[in-house]
Amino acid sequence: MIRVQSALYALCISFFMICLDTTIVNVAIPEIRASLGASLNDVVWVNSAYALCYAVPLILAGRLGDMYGPKRIFLIGLAGFTLASLACALAPSASVLIASRAVQGMAAALIAPQTMSLIVQLFPFERRGGALGVWSAVGGAAMAAGPVIGGLLVAWTSWRSIFLINAPLGAIGWMAAARLVPDWRPVKPHRLDLLGIALSGIGLTALVFGVQSGEAYDWGTVAGPVTIPATLVFGVLCLTVFVWWQHCGTRAPLLPLRLFRNRNFSAAATAGGAMGTAMGGLFLPLMIYLQGELDYSPPAVGAATVPLFAVSSLSARWAGKRSDTTSPRMLAAIGFALLVTGIGALAFSLNPGMSLWALMPSLLVSGIGIGLVSAPLAGIATRTLEPSQVGAASGVFNTTRQLGGAIGSAATGVLLQAHIGSSSTTATRAALAFTAAALLAGLVGCSVVRSTPTAAQTG
Repeated sequence: MIRVQSALYALCISFFMICLDTTIVNVAIPEIRASLGASLNDVVWVNSAYALCYAVPLILAGRLGDMYGPKRIFLIGLAGFTLASLACALAPSASVLIASRAVQGMAAALIAPQTMSLIVQLFPFERRGGALGVWSAVGGAAMAAGPVIGGLLVAWTSWRSIFLINAPLGAIGWMAAARLVPDWRPVKPHRLDLLGIALSGIGLTALVFGVQSGEAYDWGTVAGPVTIPATLVFGVLCLTVFVWWQHCGTRAPLLPLRLFRNRNFSAAATAGGAMGTAMGGLFLPLMIYLQGELDYSPPAVGAATVPLFAVSSLSARWAGKRSDTTSPRMLAAIGFALLVTGIGALAFSLNPGMSLWALMPSLLVSGIGIGLVSAPLAGIATRTLEPSQVGAASGVFNTTRQLGGAIGSAATGVLLQAHIGSSSTTATRAALAFTAAALLAGLVGCSVVRSTPTAAQTG
């Protein structure tokens, strides 16, 4: 029992680090832009490159865990993430920073599905919700720490130190996981679907690039015959062929479509994508608005977001435990409703003369909502699946969430650039309205989840 808990905490160290990097960068965006002479589109891509390269390989990463063992892939990803973080810290230009963030995202993709898969294998059904609650709480704590740590590091040193901090975290996490996490190996051989990998990677990259960079190219020509509309159509076609190939063209599908016959998994994946879209689109415009329009310092802005993520972490831990004995669908639905309410109130309250204290009620409500959604959704996604499906399901579930984050970040960039020349308050409100709309889609997804047996009912 003690060893299982120790293994959970070892996994959480690395999960903390990759979640930290989703928020620690936002508070440094203005300084990165000034230091590297970057455009708004460049700094949006600092986030989007990470989110995109995190999302695209997740299904493949889940399959690699099934093929070679989740612990082995986890350790490779953690080493790669640490080295990519050092490359980010030393980046001499925006293009090098974006490329390094892309590598960092790919390494994070190797880590995330393995943590979820290993937790499901470590803990029996009746204790899995609590373990996933700890996992989600760690993510919330990392997001809470990100703006504060980032703000302090930017104020005391420079933006480069926000990436250097990953070196000790990565080393500690690697040694802890190598010693404490069991090394499960596959019981049967798996094959890689190389055509599926190519189709999904090219399709997703083209789709998000088109959304992200459309405004920068005035929705016209990128280079030569390549245009934004053509890129978007090409991305959709690649993904359509990918789905067809997974359905009837390969004996070793990268994306097992049979997973979507499970109603709860499909609902959780849809809601997870909506949640990712909302979170990807929330923090960039808020950070830019608070530092640009209201002229607050990076440490002050970081401190303002601490209550949101601290409350999120606490409510995630509570929701994880409760989801073992009550309806996870109800918890997630309440969470989505609170998020829509909090972000809607935040959008209406924005004005050029407001104080940070005026944000607190909306941020606290939103934080509770984030926590109530996170742990129950992960449980819903895996709760009624066979053990042999968990690895693939972890990759697919994390893909929908991270792809949503990439789309959300890209769409927010489009909205901000589209409102250049108008007030920043109008632009930020438009971005927050987009976020609230995505969350409504998540609430609809929760409504179709079927009730599943709880620990009390099965025990």
